Amino acid sequence: LRHRLNAGWIVLALTLAACAAPTTTAPTAPASSQAGTTSQPPGPPKRIVIAMQGEPFTMSGQVNTAAGSSTVRGVDELEQLVHAGMATADKAGGLTPQLAEAVPSVENGLWKVLPDGRMETTWKIRSNARWQDGTPVTSRDFALAVTLGRDTDLVSFRSRVYDTIQAVETPDPQTVLVRWSKPYIKADALFALGADRLAAPVPSHLLEAPYTTDKATFMELPYWSTSFVGAGPFKLRTWVRDNYLQLEAFDGFVGGRPKLDEIEVRFIPDQNALVANILSGTVELTLGRSVSINQAVQVRDQWHDGHVEMAPDSWASVFPQFINPTPAIIGNVQFRRAMLQAIDRQEMVDTIEDGLSSVADSWMQPNQQAYQEIERQQVVRYAYDPRRAADAIEQLGYHKGPDGTYQDATGQKLSVELRASQTDLNQRVMLAVTSFWQKLGVDASSYLIPRQLASDDEFRASYPGFEVTRRSNDLRGLGNLYSSQAPQASNHFTGGNNGRYQSPELDALLDNYFVTIAPRDRTTVLGQILHHLSDQVVVLGLFYDPQPVLIGNRLRNVNAKPTPDATQAWNANEWDVAS
Repeated sequence: LRHRLNAGWIVLALTLAACAAPTTTAPTAPASSQAGTTSQPPGPPKRIVIAMQGEPFTMSGQVNTAAGSSTVRGVDELEQLVHAGMATADKAGGLTPQLAEAVPSVENGLWKVLPDGRMETTWKIRSNARWQDGTPVTSRDFALAVTLGRDTDLVSFRSRVYDTIQAVETPDPQTVLVRWSKPYIKADALFALGADRLAAPVPSHLLEAPYTTDKATFMELPYWSTSFVGAGPFKLRTWVRDNYLQLEAFDGFVGGRPKLDEIEVRFIPDQNALVANILSGTVELTLGRSVSINQAVQVRDQWHDGHVEMAPDSWASVFPQFINPTPAIIGNVQFRRAMLQAIDRQEMVDTIEDGLSSVADSWMQPNQQAYQEIERQQVVRYAYDPRRAADAIEQLGYHKGPDGTYQDATGQKLSVELRASQTDLNQRVMLAVTSFWQKLGVDASSYLIPRQLASDDEFRASYPGFEVTRRSNDLRGLGNLYSSQAPQASNHFTGGNNGRYQSPELDALLDNYFVTIAPRDRTTVLGQILHHLSDQVVVLGLFYDPQPVLIGNRLRNVNAKPTPDATQAWNANEWDVAS
């Protein structure tokens, strides 16, 4: 799994870079903003070129998902370059005010929990908040965002969170009051940008009239693409389809004029071509997950003008089947524990992840708040121990036959199937785990899901034994573990509960977690949830799969995303280049 770039590969990479670079001249200095409070600094413009693997449909992460472009990584980062919310997820795992004067909290009185369980959250918009066409940002912009989110005809914005909102009131242009029917722990992030983004503001002076008069063509407006107007540090100047877009500094940004003058974002779908552009010096920053771990290691060893950083992103895991599994012993927690103990997860980290990750013992990412405390006190760990795994299986009534494979008292082999989708990482994980189980003495087989069945919800939900997944494991995903989220005929096989695990005890813990506002009390409940998941081996966590980000050495204040809730562009107005 480890290899080095040879001289021939470098020559090819440089050749690809020459072919891949668009034949455009450097952009001219940006025009001054109508809302500008400062002008462009004297001297040549500060300009950087970054790349993302693919082209989005629009700047909005929500609209891209609805348009089928959700697989384009880096859209959330791109959106944060051009847009802003009341707050933004920051490097500490919290929220930093952006368009708002303060983030609502119980302590500052802007977040009120009423005796009957209802809530109120209040935001005050900063007086200097402006759209990039110079129009002031007002409370109507946030009220319209919630209206779009609650409109069942506009699936682009839909979220179950809106079902808990009773009303949005705008007593004056600078005040937004949201009334909630029940507690919701992410209420302070309703209007924020980051992984939890829901109701990012929309310019009511541009969109309210077309939404009211012609909803059928609303999502086809040029606003959602080449005419996008945001409130972020950079504004869209040029978008050349299938090639690149250019951004320029927004003088009137609420956080102050960005230090960079221009950013060019190139769309490079082919990972090899993207790497070639990096090595040639044409591109000096990647946006989102643009290269694999192995490619990042290759670049790290060859790129003297830059470096690689790893950002929290997802985890590789194996979900057992809990509804009519085959064989039925999968439903036995002792068996699931044995199957996890039989996997040398550190070896998988060293080979598949080139040693750049770590073993995943729980749902949480290591850099999430309260991780150390919860991991130490609540999470049950299963170290690699094939001898103990064998003892556990034999205690369940199995013994090894002449061929070294476990069988039951009737001579039936202990056979399990492990499935995976057709991605490189999932396939490698599937083969590695299958090999460990075979060494244990289990008749384990691999099954690669055909592409034509990848979107068949019933087929995907009804796997017989185990399935490899690589998915986000931030705390937002805990809601997928509700029993009601188990895909089955009654809900048309929809829902994010991959293993179809159903537990009233876990449901009660989740209910408690999502209504516990006080951070300390919420951490206590979270620890109980993670104990349940690890004790019952609801999912076999393998290793964390971080997101490699390639960063040129001349860039300043530019890093990989700091937490699962943030994007790497959370502080884009502070990005700079060495003088």
